[in-house]
Amino acid sequence: MPATTSRPTLPRVTRRHGESRAIERVTDICAQHHDSRSLRLALLDELRNLIGGFDAYAWLLTDPVTEVGGSPLADVPWLEALPRQIHLKYLTPLNRWTGLTEPPVACLRAVTGGRLDQSLVWRELLVDYGVRDAASVVFRDRFGCWAFLELWRTGSSFTDAEAEVLVALNSTVTSAIRRCQARTFELDAPVSERTGPVVLILSPQLAVRAQTPETEQFLKLLVPPESDRRPIPAGAYNVGAQLLAVEAGVDTHPPTARVHLSGGLWLTLRAARIGGTEPSQDQDMAVTIERTDPRDRLDLFSRSSGLTVREAELLGHLAAGADTREVARRMFLSEHTVQDHLKGIFAKSGAPNRRTLLARATGR
Repeated sequence: MPATTSRPTLPRVTRRHGESRAIERVTDICAQHHDSRSLRLALLDELRNLIGGFDAYAWLLTDPVTEVGGSPLADVPWLEALPRQIHLKYLTPLNRWTGLTEPPVACLRAVTGGRLDQSLVWRELLVDYGVRDAASVVFRDRFGCWAFLELWRTGSSFTDAEAEVLVALNSTVTSAIRRCQARTFELDAPVSERTGPVVLILSPQLAVRAQTPETEQFLKLLVPPESDRRPIPAGAYNVGAQLLAVEAGVDTHPPTARVHLSGGLWLTLRAARIGGTEPSQDQDMAVTIERTDPRDRLDLFSRSSGLTVREAELLGHLAAGADTREVARRMFLSEHTVQDHLKGIFAKSGAPNRRTLLARATGR
């Protein structure tokens, strides 16, 4: 295992200037990309230059409410052990993305004072691959948690200056990811030819036991595989791992995640134990994949568009069939104020009229 090397620390004035230039470059990248996949790939290339590189990474989008991951981009040497890594990550409280607030970045070696074995995922897996440090980043704003990123190094640790760069970029990147999610609602939903349920059966260790015939085509769209490889059910692994985390008392968010499939179509993944005579921890799990219902889609639309609580409430009334007069009565507003709020919703969502707005928001 290579020895840990240190990196020089720059003077604070120089670091501030560097952070300012980094934010400018990242802002330009965020303006150029309108889908979350190309955005993350471009940002990863930029991060390699800004913080001196890394040896492996995983960048997952998350359901803004449950904070459960999906739609991963990853390059890791332990691909065959991916279910185990996800399992251990969700069971590791230390530097868990759900607990990172201020700052939204934590480096494993700095947090543990060099005692990396305090991390379950490190001592049970990452140590075998020579990982010497891990930087954990969460992308969260007042509308929800949109993504988390893990960067791993084998030859050196992340410095305080590098962590500060990640913190400085966080707000800009968070807003860009949220905007990318909002853009999906402007796309036409693909025509579904699905005729049966989409279900995976996972073992308690997240191994795929069985799946319904149509599951594979959905998985190929969720996480496109390379060449002729079978798709990796990463979304199913994540909701299954969250179920295990809830049962272990590590986290309280429900084991469900809303994930963008393609076009304007969003899916909801849920995990639950399959009952039997054996103890619950030995029971298999069923992961269901279904089209996100209009209410949950409306919530995603409102959050990703950056609507205020009042604007989201108004949109909910419209989606339920209320006209302007009825909305005004329910919200104790004048009809003029309702129209003003509606103009604000149009501006934030990019919808040109009420009919388009409701179609995008509810998927109907």
